[in-house]
Formats: sequence, C-alpha cells, structure tokens
Amino acid sequence: MARAFLFVLDSFGIGHATDAERFGDAGADTYGHIEAAAARSEADRAGLRQGPLSLPNMRGLGLDHAAALAAGRDRAPGHVPTGFFGAADEKSSGKDTPSGHWEMAGVPVPFEWGYFPETVPTFPAELTDRLIAEADTPGILGNCHASGTEIIARLGEEHIRTGRPICYTSADSVFQIAAHESHFGLSRLYALCETARRLVDEYNIGRVIARPFVGENAGTFERTANRRDYAVPPPEPTLLDRVIAGGGHVLAVGKIGDIFAHQGVSEVRKAAGNMALFDATLDAMEEAEEGDLVFTNFVDFDTLYGHRRDVAGYAAALEAFDRRLPEALARLRQGDVLILTADHGCDPTWTGTDHTRERIPIIGTGPGLDTGSIGLRSTYADIGETIAAHLGLAPGRHGKALLPAQSADA
Repeated sequence: MARAFLFVLDSFGIGHATDAERFGDAGADTYGHIEAAAARSEADRAGLRQGPLSLPNMRGLGLDHAAALAAGRDRAPGHVPTGFFGAADEKSSGKDTPSGHWEMAGVPVPFEWGYFPETVPTFPAELTDRLIAEADTPGILGNCHASGTEIIARLGEEHIRTGRPICYTSADSVFQIAAHESHFGLSRLYALCETARRLVDEYNIGRVIARPFVGENAGTFERTANRRDYAVPPPEPTLLDRVIAGGGHVLAVGKIGDIFAHQGVSEVRKAAGNMALFDATLDAMEEAEEGDLVFTNFVDFDTLYGHRRDVAGYAAALEAFDRRLPEALARLRQGDVLILTADHGCDPTWTGTDHTRERIPIIGTGPGLDTGSIGLRSTYADIGETIAAHLGLAPGRHGKALLPAQSADA
C-alpha cells in the first residue's frame, strides 16, 4: 500500500548553492549559521532555548550527512543514518516560494518572473491607478519594498484612519496587500487581491498575497492566519495533477493549495502555526489511503523567523518540529515514504530580510526502504519524481527518481 508524505520546512536551506553569488547570497547557510550561533550560545538571548542545537531525529535520518554533501565535505558525521539523504540545487531562476514548490513537484520554472524595482514608488503608476479605480479605494499606502511586520507597524494606524490598503513588495515576484480584518474587512481584502491578481498578470508577477491583521495601534498590530495567496497556476501538470490522474488524492496542508493555485489539490487543510500544522498533518496521515499524497508546508520557519532574522526563534522552532517528528514516523506503515525538504533558504544571520539562494536537504524514510546517500541533485524535481515512482506513476519530464538502491549520479 503506497502512500507519500512530503513535509516542506519552509526556508530551511543548507547553504552552498552553486549560483548563490548571482543572487548576492554566496556564503548564506540557514542551517549552518543557526547551528553555529546556537553552539556559541548566541541564540539563547531571547530565552527560548539553551545550549547547542538539538535535532536528534532529523540528524538520525541523515540531516548532517545531507549538509555535508551540500558543502562538498568528504567527511560526514560518524553515525549511520537511518534514512536516505541528499541535497539539491534549484534549476528555476528564482528563490521564491512558487518556484521551489513547483520544481519539487516536478516542474521547474522555465521563465523569468517579473519583479518590481527597489524604488519609491515601486509600482507603475498605471497599475496603481487601475487598482484604485477598479477596487474603488481612496488610494493606497506603502508602494515600496518592505518587511510585512515593519510596514504594518509603520502604516497600520494611517490605514485604519484613511481606509487606504497597504501595498508593498519584496525581492520576490509578489504584490502584497495588508489590511485590517475588521476596519477594512476580510472579504473586501480578498476581493481587492483578486482584482490585483488580474491586473498584475501583464507584469508576470507570481503571487498576490492578502496580509490581514488585527489590533488597534502599532503596539498591538498582529498578522492573522487568514493570509491568502493568489498564485498563477504552474506551467504544466505537476506531481499533484499526476497523483489525482492516477486515482489518488492530494491532501494539501497549510498554504500548499494557494501555491499551486488549487490545481491538483483534492482537499485543503489550513492551520495557524507550525504545531497546529503538524496536528493537521497527523490527521491527514491517519486518513490517507493507497496512492495518496499528503503535502505540508511548515511556514513559520520562513515568515516568523527567517524573514525577521530571528536566529533564536528559528532554532527553537526547528527543535520543536524535531521533537514532534517521531509522531509522524510512528504513523508510517509498509509501503509509505516520508520526505523532509525545503523550498529555498532564508538565513536569519544574512543581510536584509529576503530569501537566500541555497541548496535544500532531502531526507526521508519509510518501512522497508533502503538507507544511504542519494547524492547531490541538480534539480528539486528529483523529489517529485522519487515520489511519483514510489506511487507507481509514470515518470515526468524534468527529474529523475532516485533511492539509495539506485545510482546517485546526477
């Protein structure tokens, strides 16, 4: 009875991407720098944790061996992993969320996304004029590159007073709109984002993101779990479509449904926070049947810690995830495969607040599966093809299914 579980630790890169210099990210290493900071006790100042980074379950499966592969080190840790492990470079040209997820689902992004320049204003006047007119708003605030939490703190009170939504972007191909859930209205925010989604298509923008928040002043503003992503659909059928075509179901936990524009998704399960997402994932694992894929994105690593450059918070979140991993492992049965990976990096020790171009870990296990290295992969698409082969699906065009019993050559 073949089932597959794909867990994405959003932004948990392991450094050393081949083309990182092109992105200004040469030397970025999310895992390595968090580990080093913890060893120096630099991550203890927030009172979240103590001592060296403790990830016994992921390390037992082969996390440190994957990191050694990514770094090109000949010597890996001395213990023998209980899972299979590897690392992968991204073939897509961006370091954004859709590119990473689509590629791991077997479809690298073959084109360049559109981006907004680091100017003020950042958005073309014709775009904002059309958005204001079509959505009948009194104008917009922001119109710049910004961190979401910072711009809400800075402009949230003016937004409540004027009714103008806060529009901003980042180094990703994205148009983000923040608005208050009650003063502006959640349904109104979603409708505004739908209008923006249609208008930014001609600029080749990957996502429009609704960023609702609550609170009455800068000291109490807080983003809520009612975020919604409006993404363009993948350019060709992904692993998700192939699972459904093969008679299986895709249970999408967290923001997976939004990332794939709900294409190839049987059921969406939302939750707020990594631990609630883990609970929802365990429920999905219990319900999954033969041929099904449970696909989860654990978003807190990226949004709460990577983008906010919170080393201590990231370290604590990794340890919390690792403590719960045995609950997922206990639900695996004969014929199952579980893979842990990431979609890009977001090194909390790096400059700025954007994603970092890094290699990602591929570590996994399943009853009866072989253990050992699957090598350094040239594309995330090998993850999707490995799952497809495990589920008995026909191979796709862009990756290569590899488990330890096979050749690990790229």
